[in-house]
Amino acid sequence: MIQSDIIKILLVVILSPILGCLLAGLDRKITAHLQGRVGPPILQPYYDFRKLLAKENFVSNRFQNLYILAYFIFILASLLMLVFEMDLLMIVFVFTFANIALIIGGMSTGSPYSKIGSQRETMAMLAYEPILVFYIVGMFMLTGSFTISKLNSFKLPLIAYLPLIFVCMLYIMLVKFKKSPFDFASSHHAHQELVKGIMTEFSGPTMAIIELSHWYETVFLLGLMFIFWKQNIFIGVIISIITYLFVIIVDNISARLYWKWFLKYTWSVAVVVSIANILVLYIYKIKLS
Repeated sequence: MIQSDIIKILLVVILSPILGCLLAGLDRKITAHLQGRVGPPILQPYYDFRKLLAKENFVSNRFQNLYILAYFIFILASLLMLVFEMDLLMIVFVFTFANIALIIGGMSTGSPYSKIGSQRETMAMLAYEPILVFYIVGMFMLTGSFTISKLNSFKLPLIAYLPLIFVCMLYIMLVKFKKSPFDFASSHHAHQELVKGIMTEFSGPTMAIIELSHWYETVFLLGLMFIFWKQNIFIGVIISIITYLFVIIVDNISARLYWKWFLKYTWSVAVVVSIANILVLYIYKIKLS
C-alpha cells in the first residue's frame, strides 16, 4: 500500500507539470488560431520555463522568494490531496493558503503594480471563495462527508445534484485561470494597465517556479471539475476538456471588465444561484427521508 502511494505521488509530481505545460501551449496555439495567427509551438511554455531558469534572480525583497516557495508547496499539496480523494474542505483550505502566499509575495515587493494586483486578487478571492464553499457544502449534504471518495457509492454524478453550482464553477474558472473578462489582478499576456499585475516584480528562477506552480494549478482546477462526474473517468475527462476550451474561447471573445463589476455580479448572481441549488438539494433530501 505504501509503495503504491509513493508511486502515485511520483506520477502526480512528474506528469502534472508535463500536462499543465502542454495545456498552456495548447492555449497559446488555439488563441493564435482564433486570432488568425500561426502562434508559437506547443512546447513554447517549456522553452520559456527553461530560459527563466537560466536567468539571474533579481529580488526587491529578500522574503519574496520564500512566499513563492510556499505558494508552490501549497499548490502541490492541494493537488496531491485531490488525487488521493481526501477531505475537500481541507483541500480548498490548503489551496486558499497558496493564493494567500502569492498575494503576500506580490505585496512584499513594494511595486505599485504588484500591490494593486495583489489587492485585486484579494477582492477576487472574496468573490469566488463562497462559490467553493457552496460546492463543498453541496457535496457534504449529499454524502454526509467532506471526503471525495464517498462519491464513489453514488450512481448519479455530482453534477446531477449540483447543476447550478457547476455553472458557477465554470464562471469561477475564468478567474482562476486569469482569463478575460476577469484578468484584472494579473495577466499572462501583460495586456493591461498593470503590466503583469501581481507578478510584475518576479523574474528568473522565481518566475519559473510561479509558472511551474501554474501548471500544477491548471491540473488541480480541472480536477475540481472532474469531480462533478468522477464515477466515469471518460466523461469526467471530457468535462475537464470542455471546461478548458470554454475558458480559452471566452478569453478570446471577451474584453476585460472592471473588478467592481465582477465583485458585484458574483455576489448578486453567482452566490444567489449557488444558494438556490443548495436549497433545492435540501428539499430533495427532506423528501427522500
